[in-house]
Amino acid sequence: MSTGSRRKNSRDVIASAARRLFTERGYAGTTVRDIAGEASVDPSLVIRHFVSKEQLFLDVLGLTADHALPTDGPLETLGPRLIRHMLDPEEDVRGAFLALVRASDAAGVGSRLRQAHDELFVAPLADRLEGEDAALRARLAAALVGGLLYSLWIVGDEDLRSTEPEVLVDRYGALLQELLTPTR
Repeated sequence: MSTGSRRKNSRDVIASAARRLFTERGYAGTTVRDIAGEASVDPSLVIRHFVSKEQLFLDVLGLTADHALPTDGPLETLGPRLIRHMLDPEEDVRGAFLALVRASDAAGVGSRLRQAHDELFVAPLADRLEGEDAALRARLAAALVGGLLYSLWIVGDEDLRSTEPEVLVDRYGALLQELLTPTR
């Protein structure tokens, strides 16, 4: 195995371990040593690959441009598609959302979370919307989606959690769509 392959492999193993631990224990409850132990590597290798625990957290939980929301495709159907993406178990939005909420008061993470919110959710939506209130509607859309995630995974609303995902996509997606392409 080449040196480049070993480096990429160790980076991937560290990222996987970090994602799992941050999701299970939160930011404060996870140390670089914990991540290194889970990945079976030396803690210095974690820092070599990711610079800091904070940067590792941000990278593995999707707060980079590589993890922007899928805002492409027809604007007329974007609301339901975004809700479907948020509920897709393959995307692990739940784990990332919970870890981010738990870490939002950690030094540096809260401000980066706000920046990512603006860059990865609000700005791409605002760029797609028309009208002088496009920026406001993009922020309201972000708040609407955040409200669903809060109800599902922070409050643990059992009625919502037991609702078929496609029902949530249809109904909540329609609410979101009204913000994106208002009929009035």
